[in-house]
Amino acid sequence: MMIERIVDAIDIETTLLCEDEEDAKNTAIQYLKSLGFSDVDVVFVEHNGFAARIRLRAYVFRPGDRYAWIFGGDAR
Repeated sequence: MMIERIVDAIDIETTLLCEDEEDAKNTAIQYLKSLGFSDVDVVFVEHNGFAARIRLRAYVFRPGDRYAWIFGGDAR
């Protein structure tokens, strides 16, 4: 599985059509969760009137987790 090759997190940056920054955050987090990422942070968001530039970080492993790539398997 490709996600097992991610060492810590994956960052995604995009522009979303939205009402405001809160709408952008909610939409982006909901989308990443629909892709199977359960631990998501908004790193940056800037609304410009009709859309928002947003950067998110989806964690596979947080610092201090028992990394599967060291211990083998799902070692959380």
